[in-house]
Amino acid sequence: MPLLRIPPAVALVLLAGCATTAIPAPEVTTNDANTSDTIPRSFGPVRTSEHRGADDLLTAGLGLDGLRAMTPPAFADATAPTAEELRRRTIWSNWRGIADLAPGGGFGEVYGSVADVPGREYHALARIDGATHPHRVAVQVPDGFDQAQRCIVVAPASGSRGVYGAIAVAGAWGLPKGCAVAYTDKAAGSDYFDLDAGQGVRIDGRIGGAAEVGAGESLAFLPEPASGSGIAIKHAHSRDNPEADWGGHVKQAAAFALQVLNDAFPDAAPFRFDNTSVIAVGISNGGGAVLRAAEDAGEWLDAVVAGEPNLHVAGARPLYDYSTEAALLMPCALPHLGVPPMPNAAAHCAALAEAGLVTGASAAEQQRSAYETLRANGWTDAALRAGSISLAFDLWRAVAVTYASAYGRYGVGEHPCRHAFSAVTPEGAPRPATAAERAAWWSDGSGIAPGAGVAIVAPPTTGLALGELQCLRALWDGQGPDADRVREGVAAIEAQPPRAGLPVVVIHGLDDGLIPAAFSSAPYVAAVQSAGRDVRYWQVHNAQHFDAFLGLPVYAAQYLPLLPYVYEALDRTWAHLEHRAPLPTDAVIATTPRGPGVALEAGHLSMPPAP
Repeated sequence: MPLLRIPPAVALVLLAGCATTAIPAPEVTTNDANTSDTIPRSFGPVRTSEHRGADDLLTAGLGLDGLRAMTPPAFADATAPTAEELRRRTIWSNWRGIADLAPGGGFGEVYGSVADVPGREYHALARIDGATHPHRVAVQVPDGFDQAQRCIVVAPASGSRGVYGAIAVAGAWGLPKGCAVAYTDKAAGSDYFDLDAGQGVRIDGRIGGAAEVGAGESLAFLPEPASGSGIAIKHAHSRDNPEADWGGHVKQAAAFALQVLNDAFPDAAPFRFDNTSVIAVGISNGGGAVLRAAEDAGEWLDAVVAGEPNLHVAGARPLYDYSTEAALLMPCALPHLGVPPMPNAAAHCAALAEAGLVTGASAAEQQRSAYETLRANGWTDAALRAGSISLAFDLWRAVAVTYASAYGRYGVGEHPCRHAFSAVTPEGAPRPATAAERAAWWSDGSGIAPGAGVAIVAPPTTGLALGELQCLRALWDGQGPDADRVREGVAAIEAQPPRAGLPVVVIHGLDDGLIPAAFSSAPYVAAVQSAGRDVRYWQVHNAQHFDAFLGLPVYAAQYLPLLPYVYEALDRTWAHLEHRAPLPTDAVIATTPRGPGVALEAGHLSMPPAP
């Protein structure tokens, strides 16, 4: 069945009292006796909050019905929401950006949990050695934390999301089990900075100017320079290439969790890595981050579960390579597979032919040429069909613009292809953001534009924007200092094998069209298994990258969610750690699509048998 194009507006739909405490936050590096190497322990002031009754840890009191609501929780004052309002709306948007919560989708019934989990929450800014800007860390400690069977689930956000970007992955599994859950935004996130107004995001999500925050507090992201016009996004403009430090972000979040637990339960202290089980779990960029954390030689991490990980393995294609290729060729190639064409697809094909990027005199010949090029470069038909989702939402260009800036360590106004970010008029012209737009960035933003009222502003072009895409592509396969900078940034993110003896489970959908398994998980698993490491690999048929899009009937009929397999792998990994049960074995999992209008049942998922 061909996939349909979805309007961007639909994508946006898919997609208690607090105080700053005096928890010790040493700006030092310590060498703990429970690990063989040095752990960075550099945290800013810690903000704590309690969440009980109508405002729990897991859903902010919304429950499944509230998370399913098609409109976000409202602000009483759209220009000045409270910290509590921002937290509730942020949790709503992050749940909806990751999980399929639609009736009939199975969440909370066939798999997953939205249990009411009361407890405490701790937030801080942490800094990796050598980084210009901090990353957010947060720890949720349930009132039911098991002090006897103490456990931490550490979860980096998926994509470029903010600090709650893994709540549907790790929180839904760990909090009901009585584990503390530690999060990090991996130095990306939705801490946007308004260059026109000179305002950014405080630790509690509220907007403030650099001179307006309280004593000892700082903005989560303050670009340099913090002037000009438009919007600065931390993933793109920090000049830190945060992806090169993903493993360190995960480790630092776990260290913060130990600090929090020692404060929360002083009678049970000390909490150390040698007496507390630590499992790292993430999907997409979060999956790549936990695999990078697995490389650390220190025995602080007990197991890793990585879903659909974005990571670069020597000899395989990195994200920047295949995303820029997809941005150029996929609009022309997909009609050859029967996917409805995007607007101007024929003109795009003709422009590609004129540029010598495809061959053929007719549209059909040009479509076939683009398709054959993609297939020759490793794309499967399944990945191409699902890749139409990313094309419909302009994700290929979004990835290319943001990651080119990050890999090249470019600041505001320095993008080599002259891209920028801004609020725009209906005609697409840049304009200053409104106070209401700024106020909702932290809760509504995904850490990458377009979205939440922030658009990509492209350089002026005539006719089709092929030159824009060619510029982005040339940063990978072209020559010159800018291309060298971007390729150097990509080289810095190359993954290495995990620590010997560390249990690792990798899960990937074989229909993934954003991070195709052939470019990420398959070469990673092959490399690390050849190196003798303990990595198990589940390959899931009929699963693509975005569970959240299964709320759309056309996708729900064809694809199955990947989160049930992540939860199942966590269950089996936990049983191995606590009860010495066998680890999962490698599996290629045959599944059964639901079909139109059919509610998800356990039989559709076909979980692999336990060893």
